[in-house]
This record gives sequence, structure tokens and C-alpha cells, in this order.
Amino acid sequence: MATDYDAPRKNDEDNEQDSIQELQARRSDKSSGVVDEDETEAAEGFELPGADLSGEELAVRVLPRQADEFTCSSCFLVHHRSQLAYEKSGQMICTECAA
Repeated sequence: MATDYDAPRKNDEDNEQDSIQELQARRSDKSSGVVDEDETEAAEGFELPGADLSGEELAVRVLPRQADEFTCSSCFLVHHRSQLAYEKSGQMICTECAA
């Protein structure tokens, strides 16, 4: 919001009246900010714990570890070789776990 620095300043009484008027204006605008959301559509995206997912199939293709990747022995995530911090007695540690 732009401020006009050349305008005369208001005293405390003017500020109180303005703030009351602004509050009343906000109260009347309150109904315009209501979002109309269908509860059933919103609930369809949630999965309950313990839900039976045995009939579901993955839609992601899983690739085996590539030649330039390693599995961190601390976090068990597959990382690129550029993220290898060190290798100690055959166990590879990524830079995130080494930090």
C-alpha cells in the first residue's frame, strides 16, 4: 500500500474511528472469503492407518542399483558415487550421514 507522506497526520481519535470502521468493513467482507469445499471429495484423498492395500499395484517402475550408485550402510538409501563420503571396512557412508 502506498503512503502519502505529504498528507496531514491523524490524531489518536481519528485512528480509533478508522480502525472501528475498518473492522466493520472486514466483518462484512468475511462471508466473501469462505471457500466452498466438498467434504467427501477432500476425504477421498486420505488413507486411514491399517487400510487394506493388498489390491493396489505400484505405478512406478523400480530400477536396480546402477554401476555408478551405492547403498549407504547408515541410512540405506541409494546414492550416486559423487555423494560417497568414505568407505570403512566395506561399508559405504554418504555425505549426509557423515555430516
